[in-house]
Amino acid sequence: MIDDTPLFLVMLTIVICLTGLSKGGFGGTMGALGTPLMALVMPANQVVGLLLPILIIADVFAVTSYWQRWDKRLLILLLPGAIVGVLIGTLFIASVSPDVLRQGIGVITLLFVLYKVFEKFIFGSTKYQSHNWYGLAAGAVAGFSSALTHTGGPPITIYLLMQEITPQVFIATSALFFMVLNWIKVPSYFYAGLFEFNLLWRVAWLLPLLPLNVWVGKWAVTKINRIMFERVILFFLAVSGVLLLVR
Repeated sequence: MIDDTPLFLVMLTIVICLTGLSKGGFGGTMGALGTPLMALVMPANQVVGLLLPILIIADVFAVTSYWQRWDKRLLILLLPGAIVGVLIGTLFIASVSPDVLRQGIGVITLLFVLYKVFEKFIFGSTKYQSHNWYGLAAGAVAGFSSALTHTGGPPITIYLLMQEITPQVFIATSALFFMVLNWIKVPSYFYAGLFEFNLLWRVAWLLPLLPLNVWVGKWAVTKINRIMFERVILFFLAVSGVLLLVR
């Protein structure tokens, strides 16, 4: 049983706000902070089960905010691989110890930071030619990393950025993909016994922060210096990743 300590509640409040802002349009950099932050205050193997229902609730408001602006063809390419990735990821997460999983989350977090730091160099030297299997691969990697740590953003971001779609279509397609992906994870998480419904019920009074922050994220995405904001998030991601490794 996890006690609702002030530190735990403060961290969960921050994570819920970041999740809403991320779903509202700020993207994977902010959302990726949730799992490593919560893993600092509770066992790593319980974090994903607590956060999944929160993500599912946030998905409803995100998809509603960008209703029917998604690209159906891209979703059809991404989802089959995502199913396979989730199955493999769930089998992995159910078979490792909390300490190993915590360190794994730390490694994935730091890899995410490195990706964000060097993504412009990667894209700057890459001449992209679209192939359908790219969508299958991106979906599989996203499903695997999302099942482990809810950090499936980078492969989807890379894939969608290469498709020459508008920002609205980008956000809407990503929102619907992750809503479907999170529901795909539900049976696997039940099988692995990862859900923390009792704990979620005790902190349910914080959930109204989700729609509020989705709305704030949708409004603020065009008002705030996004580059500077992402740099701040990356800094905290790097710090939390290091703390998870040395804890």
